[in-house]
Amino acid sequence: MKNLTLLIIVVVCALAVSGQASRQKKEAPVKPAVRITDRASSGNTKNSAFSAAAASNATLRNELTWTFGGKQQRGWYLYDLLINKTLDTEHDTITDDFAATLAGWQKKRGLGANGILDENSLMALVSHWQSNRLKVRTPATAEELVTAPPSDFYDPGRAPEMRQVERNTYEAYQRMIAAAAEDLKPTGQYLKIVSAFRSREYQDELRRKSPNAGSAGLAVNSPHFTGRALDLYVGGSPVDTRDSNRALQVKTPVYRWLVRNAERFGFRPYFYEPWHWEYVK
Repeated sequence: MKNLTLLIIVVVCALAVSGQASRQKKEAPVKPAVRITDRASSGNTKNSAFSAAAASNATLRNELTWTFGGKQQRGWYLYDLLINKTLDTEHDTITDDFAATLAGWQKKRGLGANGILDENSLMALVSHWQSNRLKVRTPATAEELVTAPPSDFYDPGRAPEMRQVERNTYEAYQRMIAAAAEDLKPTGQYLKIVSAFRSREYQDELRRKSPNAGSAGLAVNSPHFTGRALDLYVGGSPVDTRDSNRALQVKTPVYRWLVRNAERFGFRPYFYEPWHWEYVK
């Protein structure tokens, strides 16, 4: 009987110890689990407020209807590179991070800082790009022009009077091409000059031949009159403004290089034409 009582006491003690250990095992993970949840929450809240804006941008990038140069435009996908350069970001234009960066740019310009690249914000970007172009369109004088060699032109058979370039612009072009050759080693006709100085009479003739070009494509008061505007070959059909052609051009390595580097040499783009660059120094 004494032995039986002792055995019962041992069993009860063992069960008590086992129950306490079991409770400790169940309770131990609770505190670390809370910390893990807190870390994940703080990491995901940074730009979560712009998820809806990113979704809107994914649609507007291809579908936004707007007007430029008397012609209806659709979407802003052709200008991704220029937009990112202006905002000083490399985020994909349909991401939360891009929307957050855009909101900061919008706020600085007194726009609704919602991170959505709608028509108002796009027009603000267009206005910014256009303001960086040549301000003076005074035609170049004969003394200001030099005749570039045929080898610099997309069409080497171009007449000498059609190979004229403003002197400082041509020197800057040569420096830029040398840098591009070092970085890209472009082949074929890439970055050759398609068109440079144009007389007013020649521009008028182009407009007569292309009545549907609109002012976006063939300006009445063209910067080409100055000899400081260069149309450069960046791929595709050299100066075709159809969206399908421009979509090809903005993806070429030479165009991407120009967006990132041309300003170092004094050139700024005409956003609507990937091939058109103006010497503004």
